[in-house]
Amino acid sequence: MSTKRELYRDPAKGKIAGVCAGVATYFGMEVWLVRILVITAALLGSGPFFVVAYIAAWFILDKKPNAFQQASHAFKQKGKGWYNDSAETGSVEVKTKVWQSGETAKQACQDLKQHYTQIEQKLRNMEHYVTSTEFQLNREISKL
Repeated sequence: MSTKRELYRDPAKGKIAGVCAGVATYFGMEVWLVRILVITAALLGSGPFFVVAYIAAWFILDKKPNAFQQASHAFKQKGKGWYNDSAETGSVEVKTKVWQSGETAKQACQDLKQHYTQIEQKLRNMEHYVTSTEFQLNREISKL
């Protein structure tokens, strides 16, 4: 089952208007690679075309909506409740090639290790509270 992707410009990740960042996100590429391709094409003879195309895309493309707007848009389209996409569920895309967007495998492993360390610390804090006398006292008071 394929998901419907839309082309937006992403000013949060962009340098000028976010057009290259939006194209990179749409095609699953790194932003720096798209910028290099656009600059190279502009310098190698088709400069006016790419300048006009960039300015046109600046005005034509919508800004990328934030996560809440995307979720409410999906809610309106689905009609069956909130739609969980990869950004909401916390999944990570690991890139296998240099030009792909996403995290490197090493960075993804480090992020997972940090995440599980935080979870373990929270679990230890909960265990410490449950085995304390303060918890027993609060439980006895709430029974009254």
